[in-house]
Amino acid sequence: MKALIVDDDFYSRNMIHEILRPYASCEIAVNGEEAIEAFRAALERGDPYGIVCLDLLMPELDGQEALKEIRSIEKEHKVHPQAEAKVIVTTMLDDNKETHDAFFLGGATSYLVKPIDEEKLLGELRSLGVLD
Repeated sequence: MKALIVDDDFYSRNMIHEILRPYASCEIAVNGEEAIEAFRAALERGDPYGIVCLDLLMPELDGQEALKEIRSIEKEHKVHPQAEAKVIVTTMLDDNKETHDAFFLGGATSYLVKPIDEEKLLGELRSLGVLD
Protein backbone atom coordinates (compact mmCIF):
# COMPACT_ATOMS: atom_id res chain seq x y z
CA MET A 1 0.00 0.00 0.00
CA LYS A 2 1.17 3.51 -0.78
CA ALA A 3 0.24 6.60 1.28
CA LEU A 4 0.56 10.34 0.76
CA ILE A 5 0.72 12.44 3.92
CA VAL A 6 -0.14 16.09 3.32
CA ASP A 7 0.31 18.51 6.21
CA ASP A 8 2.18 21.77 6.70
CA ASP A 9 2.83 20.94 10.37
CA PHE A 10 6.07 19.01 10.93
CA TYR A 11 4.84 17.28 14.10
CA SER A 12 1.59 16.12 12.48
CA ARG A 13 3.37 14.80 9.38
CA ASN A 14 5.87 12.87 11.46
CA MET A 15 3.19 11.44 13.77
CA ILE A 16 1.12 10.13 10.85
CA HIS A 17 4.25 8.84 9.11
CA GLU A 18 5.33 6.90 12.21
CA ILE A 19 1.88 5.32 12.49
CA LEU A 20 1.61 4.35 8.80
CA ARG A 21 5.23 3.35 8.18
CA PRO A 22 4.79 -0.33 9.19
CA TYR A 23 1.80 -0.66 6.84
CA ALA A 24 2.51 1.57 3.85
CA SER A 25 5.18 3.14 1.71
CA CYS A 26 4.77 6.80 2.72
CA GLU A 27 5.50 10.00 0.84
CA ILE A 28 5.07 13.52 2.18
CA ALA A 29 3.82 16.84 0.81
CA VAL A 30 3.78 20.07 2.82
CA ASN A 31 0.97 21.86 0.98
CA GLY A 32 -1.88 21.29 -1.45
CA GLU A 33 0.15 22.13 -4.56
CA GLU A 34 2.82 19.54 -3.70
CA ALA A 35 0.07 17.02 -2.97
CA ILE A 36 -1.54 17.51 -6.37
CA GLU A 37 1.79 17.18 -8.17
CA ALA A 38 2.70 14.01 -6.25
CA PHE A 39 -0.76 12.51 -6.73
CA ARG A 40 -0.79 13.16 -10.48
CA ALA A 41 2.77 11.84 -10.94
CA ALA A 42 2.03 8.63 -9.01
CA LEU A 43 -1.13 7.97 -11.02
CA GLU A 44 0.67 8.61 -14.32
CA ARG A 45 3.46 6.19 -13.28
CA GLY A 46 0.84 3.53 -12.62
CA ASP A 47 1.72 3.51 -8.91
CA PRO A 48 -1.22 5.39 -7.33
CA TYR A 49 -1.71 6.21 -3.68
CA GLY A 50 -4.22 4.03 -1.85
CA ILE A 51 -4.42 6.42 1.09
CA VAL A 52 -4.12 10.19 1.32
CA CYS A 53 -4.04 11.83 4.76
CA LEU A 54 -4.89 15.44 3.97
CA ASP A 55 -4.83 18.45 6.30
CA LEU A 56 -7.49 21.05 5.52
CA LEU A 57 -5.74 24.23 6.65
CA MET A 58 -2.49 24.77 4.75
CA PRO A 59 -0.68 27.61 3.01
CA GLU A 60 -0.41 27.87 -0.79
CA LEU A 61 -3.46 25.70 -1.54
CA ASP A 62 -5.73 24.38 1.20
CA GLY A 63 -6.90 20.82 1.65
CA GLN A 64 -10.40 21.43 0.30
CA GLU A 65 -9.04 22.67 -3.04
CA ALA A 66 -6.40 19.94 -3.16
CA LEU A 67 -9.08 17.30 -2.54
CA LYS A 68 -11.25 18.61 -5.37
CA GLU A 69 -8.25 18.53 -7.71
CA ILE A 70 -7.26 15.00 -6.61
CA ARG A 71 -10.76 13.74 -7.41
CA SER A 72 -10.64 15.59 -10.73
CA ILE A 73 -7.31 13.92 -11.61
CA GLU A 74 -8.84 10.51 -10.85
CA LYS A 75 -11.76 11.32 -13.19
CA GLU A 76 -9.32 12.46 -15.92
CA HIS A 77 -7.54 9.11 -15.64
CA LYS A 78 -10.86 7.21 -15.54
CA VAL A 79 -10.15 5.69 -12.13
CA HIS A 80 -13.09 3.48 -11.16
CA PRO A 81 -14.87 4.82 -8.04
CA GLN A 82 -13.97 1.66 -6.08
CA ALA A 83 -10.29 2.16 -6.95
CA GLU A 84 -10.17 5.82 -5.85
CA ALA A 85 -7.72 6.76 -3.11
CA LYS A 86 -9.12 6.70 0.40
CA VAL A 87 -8.79 10.33 1.45
CA ILE A 88 -8.76 10.87 5.20
CA VAL A 89 -9.13 14.56 5.96
CA THR A 90 -7.23 15.57 9.10
CA THR A 91 -7.75 18.91 10.78
CA MET A 92 -7.72 20.78 14.06
CA LEU A 93 -11.22 22.01 13.24
CA ASP A 94 -14.15 20.08 14.62
CA ASP A 95 -16.47 22.06 12.37
CA ASN A 96 -19.67 20.82 10.78
CA LYS A 97 -19.27 23.05 7.69
CA GLU A 98 -15.73 21.81 7.08
CA THR A 99 -16.89 18.21 7.50
CA HIS A 100 -19.82 18.76 5.15
CA ASP A 101 -17.65 20.43 2.52
CA ALA A 102 -14.95 17.75 2.68
CA PHE A 103 -17.44 14.92 2.24
CA PHE A 104 -20.10 16.31 -0.04
CA LEU A 105 -18.19 18.85 -2.10
CA GLY A 106 -14.71 17.37 -2.09
CA GLY A 107 -15.25 13.63 -1.99
CA ALA A 108 -13.39 12.79 1.22
CA THR A 109 -13.63 9.20 2.40
CA SER A 110 -13.41 10.03 6.10
CA TYR A 111 -12.53 12.76 8.58
CA LEU A 112 -10.36 12.72 11.71
CA VAL A 113 -9.84 15.57 14.18
CA LYS A 114 -6.27 16.19 15.37
CA PRO A 115 -4.37 15.21 17.33
CA ILE A 116 -4.23 11.96 15.39
CA ASP A 117 -3.18 8.96 17.44
CA GLU A 118 -2.32 5.44 16.38
CA GLU A 119 -5.52 3.82 17.63
CA LYS A 120 -7.75 6.40 15.90
CA LEU A 121 -5.93 6.28 12.53
CA LEU A 122 -5.49 2.51 12.37
CA GLY A 123 -9.11 2.02 13.45
CA GLU A 124 -10.25 4.28 10.61
CA LEU A 125 -8.10 2.37 8.09
CA ARG A 126 -9.60 -0.90 9.30
CA SER A 127 -13.13 0.45 8.97
CA LEU A 128 -12.31 1.52 5.39
CA GLY A 129 -11.08 -1.99 4.61
CA VAL A 130 -7.50 -0.88 3.99
CA LEU A 131 -6.02 -2.86 6.91
CA ASP A 132 -6.93 -6.27 8.27
